[in-house]
Amino acid sequence: VMSSSSSSALEMEIFQYIDAHQSDFIKDLTEWVAVKSDSVQPHLRKEVMQMMALAADRLAALGATVNLVNLGSHQLPDGQVLPLPSVILGELGKDPQNPTICFYGHVDVQPAKKEDGWNTDPYTLTEINGNLYGRGATDNKGPVLAWINAVGTFRALKFVVNFKFVIEGMEEAGSLGLEKLLEEENQSFFSDVDYIVISDNLWLSNKKPALTYGSRGNACFFVEVECGSKDLHSGTFGGIIHEPLLDLIALLDSLVDSTGHIQIPGIYDSVAALTEEERKLYESIDFDLEEHRNNCGVKKFLYGTKEEILLHLWRYPSLSIHGIEGAFHEPGIKTVIPAKVIGKFSIRQVPHMDLSVVKQQVVEHLEGVFSKRNSPNKLKVSMPLGAKPWLADVNDLLYKAARRAIKTVFGEDPDFIRDGSTVPVARMFQTITQKSVIMLPIGAADDGEHSQNEKISRYNYIEGTKLFAAFFLEISKLH
Repeated sequence: VMSSSSSSALEMEIFQYIDAHQSDFIKDLTEWVAVKSDSVQPHLRKEVMQMMALAADRLAALGATVNLVNLGSHQLPDGQVLPLPSVILGELGKDPQNPTICFYGHVDVQPAKKEDGWNTDPYTLTEINGNLYGRGATDNKGPVLAWINAVGTFRALKFVVNFKFVIEGMEEAGSLGLEKLLEEENQSFFSDVDYIVISDNLWLSNKKPALTYGSRGNACFFVEVECGSKDLHSGTFGGIIHEPLLDLIALLDSLVDSTGHIQIPGIYDSVAALTEEERKLYESIDFDLEEHRNNCGVKKFLYGTKEEILLHLWRYPSLSIHGIEGAFHEPGIKTVIPAKVIGKFSIRQVPHMDLSVVKQQVVEHLEGVFSKRNSPNKLKVSMPLGAKPWLADVNDLLYKAARRAIKTVFGEDPDFIRDGSTVPVARMFQTITQKSVIMLPIGAADDGEHSQNEKISRYNYIEGTKLFAAFFLEISKLH
């Protein structure tokens, strides 16, 4: 174990090295962002493959042994069969005296086109006022590179921890094949792993660092109403039939009231009770309601206080309606009565809610509402996707180490936050490997992941690299 003075001397040396190599790190990110590794659109699958190869080369250049695991192929709804990108399993350092950290990241991105409202070309990393704009800059190419570059600074010095890497190219399309791979590798690849680190989320504010210790799950539902095999003309049939879209609107309208309260009986029964210790975590959090409101461009929120907003974003369930398939949505007028419409909504669930119970509650509620309408139409409710929530212990050694590293680099304690969205991989890693999992974000709240003009600031990218390096040193001190 290093003495604290030699450790802080090493820290200084590493931080100087990172500052000196800023432009190299940005050049790396430019090269990665240029690859259109969009895993959602079939015609770009080749680019995802290319991106996996690029990431594998980058790890090999560090001296890591890299195994590209073939996951086979998958079939799209239209019948087309596409190859799945390989998953990278990498390792660097095998000293049994040292702790082993496994990093998970993904190098695929959400779709992006200039005409969607980007100010710059989404696949050309562009620096404006200290911000690096480009698709994938913050989600997740920037953080993956920051981690790799932090590991690289240690290669220039000396290892204090062993590294493992799990890098995939299908995260934005549901991490197809990943769970099975983790299960297969659990006894071998993960056997000597002590800690798992995920950096695929954001701080809560634009300035103050954060550590994430939980995320909500997500249960997605389809509710389908069908009257017959073909669309009908509203002049010929309007006024004499039970229109599926009217049924569907009534069903969707029954789900949530105007205060945001979910109206499905029993849905709140198993939500974990708020403890005093947990409530305290909310008080010191740096969260500007007005700024958050301006960021999302709405006039007002459902709640008026910081605590209420965060509680309802993180630890209470919510229900959102996402759209209606089969209804006419192009510009102009079309007097059609659609024969079949599918409403899509999801429930973000929180600890202690059970997916199968939630599904049953939703189905019973919708069937009850539908039966009161005396409609001859066919109703079908399904839950195509269900992801469970994830929760870690903020008093875990891993969180304490990360907290100290943040203090070293940023000079302040982090906010302990949860994520209102779903991070299936955190839950997946924790469940399968039974190791400590931490989410260690380096992007700021206004980075716009999945949105137009996605960015990471130069500050967050470079200081984030330092944070990872300081974190390695903190981990080495635990052992």
